[in-house]
Amino acid sequence: MLIEDKTDKNRELAFIATGRENSIFSEDMRHFEGQLTDKLKGKRVLAIGAAGSIGSATISVISGFEPSALHVIDQNENELAELVRTLRSSSGGFSVTDFRTLPLDFGSPATRLFIHDQSPYDFVLNFAAIKHVRSEKDSFSMLQMFDTNLLKQARLLRWLGEAQFKGRYFSVSTDKAANPSSFMGASKRLMEHVMFSGEAVKDFGAEIVSARFANVAFSNGSLLQSFPRRIEQAQPLAAPIDTRRYFVSMEEAGQLCTLAAVCAPDQHIVVPKLSPDEHLVLLEDVAKAFLEHLKLKPVIFSDETKAVQATSLLRGTGSWPLLLTPLDTAGEKAYEEFVANGESAVDGAFAALSVVKYKSAASGSIGRLINSLEDLFAAANMSTLPQQIDKDQLKELVAAVEPSFLQTHKASAKTLDSRI
Repeated sequence: MLIEDKTDKNRELAFIATGRENSIFSEDMRHFEGQLTDKLKGKRVLAIGAAGSIGSATISVISGFEPSALHVIDQNENELAELVRTLRSSSGGFSVTDFRTLPLDFGSPATRLFIHDQSPYDFVLNFAAIKHVRSEKDSFSMLQMFDTNLLKQARLLRWLGEAQFKGRYFSVSTDKAANPSSFMGASKRLMEHVMFSGEAVKDFGAEIVSARFANVAFSNGSLLQSFPRRIEQAQPLAAPIDTRRYFVSMEEAGQLCTLAAVCAPDQHIVVPKLSPDEHLVLLEDVAKAFLEHLKLKPVIFSDETKAVQATSLLRGTGSWPLLLTPLDTAGEKAYEEFVANGESAVDGAFAALSVVKYKSAASGSIGRLINSLEDLFAAANMSTLPQQIDKDQLKELVAAVEPSFLQTHKASAKTLDSRI
């Protein structure tokens, strides 16, 4: 049985951003229910970085197909505890016998030991990532992004290879990996190369799939999640002007990842069939609609200080300050896309999803990238005074694999840390 993991309140919030009362993937979930049951029931599943919004939504879907083992690795102990409570109190019941959560760094020796301690998995799903554009604000944050999104992924693939993993490996990508304008998007494009190229681990016997998809409405850390929090804390809402984004609900995100991880063809990237004309939404319109949902009238400001000061003045009047600022921070796109230049999306067996065949990088470039990054981190760990690394060095590493990043990257001295 398919299980529903959304409260009425969450559905109402998602509707504000998506305009959809029902999941865009409902037809695919019905069509593939038999295949999902055949492939998941009684199988062993490892989900990494899965205590967050997308991972937990996917776990909720997968658990309904009764895998024999469901193991979840995430460093966030608090979110793991909440995931356990959510699953075990689900109205649809919870029938996974071997269910475990582990507060591990997925790139740590503890994870390697755990993988070798277990019987081989049938599915490994990786949601762990540094996934915010704001993280390109300095070279230190970017190094952590490259470590998490690239090196730890390569390490994980090697460990799975050691453990004779022959199932299906899935890792979440992002729409921002297509013609990336940010280092985050570029790191996820490089992550796709690490997964698919075969240069991270030789003779990896598993099938590999990924998915690029839209912003998840009201997910952890998102701009939309901040809207109710700003109201609770008596603070102004904020959004960039003239900025369009695709949105899916958390329910849709879990369904998309499940369909991709289990049913998508090997060596392909799944993307949702969302059209610019119908589904791209202005962020300022979402902010206004959220306030109207609360029966509040937005009062527009362009100055942060004035917006903050207006909050106390407007409380109790039926109005609320909405700060609109230019989209001029580093890495941000005014629009979104799922398919990069030189790629093509084709219809597969899905009604609401297309598939993109992985387009390889130059032979040997991913192996060289991994070696270069490992050398940088090794040098930083030496007992001698470490040499600092700047953004230009990291940009050159990206461009060695994706030369077009030199043109598509949007550089700016302004970062999201200077904005509400």
